Amino acid sequence: MDLRSYIEACRKADELQVVSAPVDWNMEISHVSKLVEERKGPALLFENVKGYDTPVFTGAFATTKRLAIMLGLPHGNTLCESAQAWMHKSISAEGLIKAKEVKDGPVLENVLQGDKVDLNMFPVPRFFPLDGGRYIGTTVFVVLKDPETGETNLGTYRMQMLDGKRCGVQILPGKRGERIMKKYAKLGKKMPAAAVIGCDPLLFMAGTLMHKGASDFDITGTVRGQQAEYLMAPLTGLPVPAGAEIVLEGEIDPNNFLPEGPFAEYTGYYTDELHKPIPKPVLEVQQILHRNKPILWATGQGRPVTDVHMLLSFTRTATLWTELEKMKIPGIETVCVLPESAGRFWAVVSVKQAYPGHSRQVADAVIGSNTGSYGIKGVITVDEDIAADDLQRVIWALSCRYDPMRGTELIKRGRSTPLDPALDPDSDKLTTSRILMDACIPYEWKQKPVEARLDEATLALVKSRWAEYGLD
Repeated sequence: MDLRSYIEACRKADELQVVSAPVDWNMEISHVSKLVEERKGPALLFENVKGYDTPVFTGAFATTKRLAIMLGLPHGNTLCESAQAWMHKSISAEGLIKAKEVKDGPVLENVLQGDKVDLNMFPVPRFFPLDGGRYIGTTVFVVLKDPETGETNLGTYRMQMLDGKRCGVQILPGKRGERIMKKYAKLGKKMPAAAVIGCDPLLFMAGTLMHKGASDFDITGTVRGQQAEYLMAPLTGLPVPAGAEIVLEGEIDPNNFLPEGPFAEYTGYYTDELHKPIPKPVLEVQQILHRNKPILWATGQGRPVTDVHMLLSFTRTATLWTELEKMKIPGIETVCVLPESAGRFWAVVSVKQAYPGHSRQVADAVIGSNTGSYGIKGVITVDEDIAADDLQRVIWALSCRYDPMRGTELIKRGRSTPLDPALDPDSDKLTTSRILMDACIPYEWKQKPVEARLDEATLALVKSRWAEYGLD
C-alpha cells in the first residue's frame, strides 16, 4: 500500500471527501480540517489549493474506521479491538516478510537538483495564527543512519519550512535522532537525512512492533502480507519507500541550529517557543524527489481530537497493552490511552478482578511499564463490563463506582514531557505527579451494587425487529 491506495480505500469506504472549491494554504486548509475532525467527518483531499497544482490530504487517522482501514482490519473495529489485533502481531514474531530493495519507483519520476530545489513549489500549509511559519513536515518521517552500527532510524520530527532550501527539524533532546546526530558531531561530519512525505500510513506505526533484526519496512510488509519495496535515495543512500510522494534529501549540520517554531502542539497549547527562540537542527535540502502530480500529506494538531491524537492513542495503547501482556498480568480485558487526553496523558484499563488489590496491581503495572513511565499522569481501572475506550461508561464508573478516599493513590514524582502545559513553567518540566484512580467495585465486597440491566430475551426480540420500527 502507498498513500494513494490508502486514499482510494478511504474513498471506497465513504471515508473521503474531495474538496474542489478553491482553498488557501494560509490557515484555510487547517481550519476546514479541524472543524471536520471535531465532527468526526471524513478525510479530506483538497484538490484546488490557490496557486498550486498539488493537492493536500488531511485527516488520515481521525476515526476508528480509518485506523482499521489502514491496518487492514474489519472497518467496524473499535480502537481497543484494533489495538488488540496489533498487539497480537507484536507478540508473535513468526512469518516475518523481509522488505525488497528495488532500483526504481514512482518517487524517482522527478529528481530536482540545484536551482530547481525550491520548497515553495509545494502548497505547504500554515496551520494556526501564532505558528512560526509554514510546516512542510507534519506527517513526515526523517530517515537517518547510525554511523557506528549502520542501523537506520525512521523518526517522526516536525519540520518548518525556513526558506526554499532549508527546514528546521524538531529533533528533541533524548530522542534517538539526537543520539545519532551527536555521533556525527564527534566525527566532525554532517548527517545525511531524507524526509519522507506521503507513504504507506502503516510506516508511522511499524516502530511499535518490536521484531528483533527487522526494519520498519519489514514490519510493514509483514502486516500487509507482501514485501514492502524501498529504494536507496540517490543522493544520501538512505532507504525510502519506492512509492513515496515526496522525499527531501540533504544534510543536517550537528553544529548549526536555527530558531524553529512555535507550533501548536498536540496538547492544544504552545510551548516556550512562543516566548523565546529555541534553536533546532536544520535540514539543508539538496535534492527533491517526487512522483508525478504529488500529494502533500499534512495534519494540524491543536486541541484533541485530531488525527494526530488518534494515531498517538492507537500506538501508545498497542505498545502499553503489549508490555502488560508480556508482564503476564492476569485479568486485563482492554487497554486504552485515551485520544481525548491528547493521546498521551490518561490510560484506562478494564480488568476482571480475581482477588483483592487486583485492580491496584494493574494500575501499578501501567506506571511501571515503559509506555506508562513517560508522560502518563493518570491511570483509571474499571471492571470488565466496561471497555477501556468507552469514555461514556468510564465516566459512569468514576461517578458511581469510584470513591475518592478508597480508590485514589498519588505518586509525587514521575517522568514528564516538556510539552505538558499543566506544569509550572518555572519548575522542573521533566517531573510530574501521578494519580491512580480505582473505579472498580471492590472485589471483597460481599454485597455489590445491583445494576439495572435490560432483559436479554426482550433485547434479542427488539434487535430482531429493529427494521420494523423504522428507527434507522
